Amino acid sequence: MTIVFTLAAMFALLLIRVPVAFALGGLGLGMLILGGFSPLMAPQAILSTLDGFILLAVPLFLLMSNTLLRAGVGNDLFAAVSAWVGHWPGGLAVATILSCGVFAAISGSSVATAATIGTVAIPEMINRGYNKRFVYGLLAAGGTLGILIPPSIPMIIYGFVTEESVIALFLAGIGPGIALLVLFIIFSMVYARLGGQEREPKRDWAERKRATFKALPSVLLAVLIIGGIYSGAFTPTEAAAIGFAAALTITAAMRVLTWEKLKLAIFDSMATTVAIILIIAGAKVFGKAITLYRIPQDISVMISQGIDTQLGFILVVTVVLLIMGLVFEALSMVLIMTPVLLPAALALGFDPVWFGVYMVIMVECALITPPVGLNLYVIQSVAKTRLGEVARGVLPFLLLMFLTAAILYVWHDLALYIPFKL
Repeated sequence: MTIVFTLAAMFALLLIRVPVAFALGGLGLGMLILGGFSPLMAPQAILSTLDGFILLAVPLFLLMSNTLLRAGVGNDLFAAVSAWVGHWPGGLAVATILSCGVFAAISGSSVATAATIGTVAIPEMINRGYNKRFVYGLLAAGGTLGILIPPSIPMIIYGFVTEESVIALFLAGIGPGIALLVLFIIFSMVYARLGGQEREPKRDWAERKRATFKALPSVLLAVLIIGGIYSGAFTPTEAAAIGFAAALTITAAMRVLTWEKLKLAIFDSMATTVAIILIIAGAKVFGKAITLYRIPQDISVMISQGIDTQLGFILVVTVVLLIMGLVFEALSMVLIMTPVLLPAALALGFDPVWFGVYMVIMVECALITPPVGLNLYVIQSVAKTRLGEVARGVLPFLLLMFLTAAILYVWHDLALYIPFKL
């Protein structure tokens, strides 16, 4: 019954629009007091959260992505990719997906990826006759690559909660990220061919060289970050700091970053960082309380007694995370559900790194499902359209994300080969 009352209280607080951070922290504190535990555990839990070295990567990656966003780096990136693949069937759609993939490898942020590439690609694709719903769905779903292709802020949080290697999680996200990107490209090309979409004229070599040269610094930045992490040259936190310094250098050298834009980037990063830290702090208090009430252990026992197969467990996890995604945003889902689901996953023999990647894919789905799918609101804002138009457009891409999750379940090495076997 404790589980039922806890969930009911949580949903009640969210329904009356209490911010997630305060709903989690307040409920956790209330549970500590009602359970006869010292309320001093709450500030102690918060303090232990805020001194985590790994969390330094979050504001630094946000600074990097917001600096690139404000400097308009997405324009050059999209133009360069379009110059090479624009003449393919569905060339602009393919260019959009590839641009999302490259920017995801720079920023680690789904929202920044959707906003940056969407600002450039949406008017371009609609002007060339692409169906609006398809365009909106493509950009909303393409933005989710930002939290799967490393670096990834949700993976940093998962690693922080589970004390797993963030580098291993980053590397494990590469295979599924590429698989999802390829599925998006194949679908876009088939959609364009069946829809009779006209191809773009093939660009000459001179135009390709010019566009590539302008976008080359952004591509090199992605290579620097991923290559440095993969080679062990620096930690994820150091990679974030180096990436931010490199982003400042690149945008300053290209003369596309003004003091006003830099101030806006810093302010946006600060506001997002504060929100993330508050959610983490609230989730830490809530996590402390449910641990003392033995709720994760009870759920783990309940699952292990009722479900004795890996497939059954994964189906339950998928349904639970999809339902949670209707009311929780990405980081809250990772923070709340990881301590609850991971013990049962380990008991059934799942690798914790693999399970983290699977959770991130499900979190991606939450980013494009109403009513709190952040990417839906980002694309709605950029395109100045109705939320329903964006939500209907993401449906085929949501199915492709489920397909990626199914492939990952059948073939664990899609995630585990690069970090552990390569």
